[in-house]
Amino acid sequence: MDLLNEKIPTLVRKLAVPASVGTLFQTLYNIVDTFFAGKISPDALSALSKSFPMYFIIVATSIGVTIAGTSLIGNSIGENDKKKILYYFSNIIYFGIFISVLLTLFGLFFSETVFLLMGSSNKVTSLGLEYTNIIFSGTILFILVVAFNSLLHAEGDTKTYRNALILSFFLNIILNPILIFGFLFIPAFGVKGIGIATIISQILSFLIIFYKVIKNKRIREMSREYLSIKFVYIKDIFFQSMPISLAICGYSIASAIIFAYVGLSGEAAAAGYGAATRIEQVVLLPVLGINTAIISIIAQNYGARKYERIKESYYTAIKYALIIMILSGIFIFLTSGIIPTFFSDSLEVNHFGKKYLQISAFVLPAYPIFFLSNGFFMALKKSENALLTNFFRNIIMPIFTFYLATYIVADFNTFFWIWVISNWIFSISLFLIVLYYIKKKLYTLSAVI
Repeated sequence: MDLLNEKIPTLVRKLAVPASVGTLFQTLYNIVDTFFAGKISPDALSALSKSFPMYFIIVATSIGVTIAGTSLIGNSIGENDKKKILYYFSNIIYFGIFISVLLTLFGLFFSETVFLLMGSSNKVTSLGLEYTNIIFSGTILFILVVAFNSLLHAEGDTKTYRNALILSFFLNIILNPILIFGFLFIPAFGVKGIGIATIISQILSFLIIFYKVIKNKRIREMSREYLSIKFVYIKDIFFQSMPISLAICGYSIASAIIFAYVGLSGEAAAAGYGAATRIEQVVLLPVLGINTAIISIIAQNYGARKYERIKESYYTAIKYALIIMILSGIFIFLTSGIIPTFFSDSLEVNHFGKKYLQISAFVLPAYPIFFLSNGFFMALKKSENALLTNFFRNIIMPIFTFYLATYIVADFNTFFWIWVISNWIFSISLFLIVLYYIKKKLYTLSAVI
């Protein structure tokens, strides 16, 4: 795709649809693992659920590496600077290897402590470690997949990663029952089997991405000169990736704060809320796909100094995302009494799930503004802005909502209505900040050109 000249609406659609499909299968991937863990035992399901905060560190780091590589390489493509493209690509690989070693050491040495801090029994801790030890041992695969893929994303290729995710998803479905329960000469590994299936599926993803990258015309021009470690590029990658990785980790803090308050209404309320948020995750997939699209488009056009196309990309993405979320909100509201029944037979759980979905329908259109505004700043290599917005939205806002709800003794419904209002105020404020940045910064640069 020609990200510098093709019509913006066409580019957003071409890039967002494959990215959304890929993200869908990535989400289903985790749901499948959870499903099979439940087939082993309640303790196994608990162990896998409690491994999420640790696994999420790998996810957050992967997103940071992806965005750093996509924005920096994309900017260099827009500048038509072959040297920077190849140096950034090789050094994003070195950075990925280094950061994966640190994550592996962290996971292997501290996972047991984290399980115990969450009040896990010895049985759950033991099962959890069987899974996390395998996952953290294969961290390098997770990171290298996204590091190599950052070149493809920067060029506007979101289909290869989508295809890799789809194929690894189906491979994971096949491998999970075989490795968990055994088959023919293959022994039953139990919870370990879930981890092994995940690693094997990641190997498939890596091979697909690696094959596509080595066939890339830019990589064919890679000489020994570009294989050296350059700390000036490592520094750029670090300061572009770490803020967003740290910011995304804040999401787990926000979840913990919300669950803490919801839990005051009982375990049924927490279960209903937890089940309902799975629907939110699926509904938000198109927005995440659009976000991937505009990061690629804006990064290249910023490098090429085509500032009008940056403005158009942001506005087009917001328009598409708002339409999708408004329609999704209507659907969620109308089906709020049906959806929770797919996850539980408990009338009380379904009652709380229905109540949350009815309220959530009104906040869904506010989420795209947050995600796409973050994507806008990250594509411009302003990841520190994304760090600040994520810190405020994922840490300060939940704490404020928690204490306000505690002060007025809010019930389940009132708590989430406060959350809806807070999100809308924050999203509108962030939208105005982006408009100001476009008018004062981008137009000033355009006038200089």
